[in-house]
Amino acid sequence: MDIAVFGAGCFWCVEALFLNEHGVNNVISGYTGGNTENPTYEEICTGKTGHAEVCKIIYDPKKISFQSLLEIFWKTHDPTTTNQQGNDIGTQYRSVIFYLDEKQKKISLNYKNQLIKNKIFDSPIVTEIEKLNIFYEAEDYHQKYYENNSNKPYCKFVIKQKIDKYLKNN
Repeated sequence: MDIAVFGAGCFWCVEALFLNEHGVNNVISGYTGGNTENPTYEEICTGKTGHAEVCKIIYDPKKISFQSLLEIFWKTHDPTTTNQQGNDIGTQYRSVIFYLDEKQKKISLNYKNQLIKNKIFDSPIVTEIEKLNIFYEAEDYHQKYYENNSNKPYCKFVIKQKIDKYLKNN
C-alpha cells in the first residue's frame, strides 16, 4: 500500500470523495502542516495552529496511481482560493499536497505546472506542495463522517453535491 495526503477544504468532503474510489483501501481524516503538537479539532478551528485539515489516503498503486489521485484532487476543489473552499474559510481549509518522497513531489509539481501552462483555471493556482512531517489523526467522530452522518445538513447540501458533481463529470 502507498499513501497520499491532500488538503482540499473540509476533510469530510475529501474523505467522502476518495473513500469509494477503486483502489483506495482507507481514508483517514487528520491534521498536518502546523506547529501545534497533538492538535484537537477545536484548536484547528481557531486557525492558529498552522495545521490544515487533510486526508491520508491509503491506496493500492496496482489499482490506482498517485497521478490518478492527483487528478481527483485537482478536479474536486478550487485550487485558486487562498484558505477557503466554499463557505469554509481559514488556513485549515487551504489547498495543499503533502508529499511523502521525492517522486511524489516531482509528480505533484509537474501536474501543477501543467495546469498552469495549459491555463486550466482562470485565476492563479495557490495550492501549496509541502513535505509531510507529522500526521495527526483526527478524533473518531470525524472518521467516515459522511458515511455515518449522511442525513445531516452539511452532508446533504455540501458533501453530497460535491460527490454528485464529481460523478456526473467523470
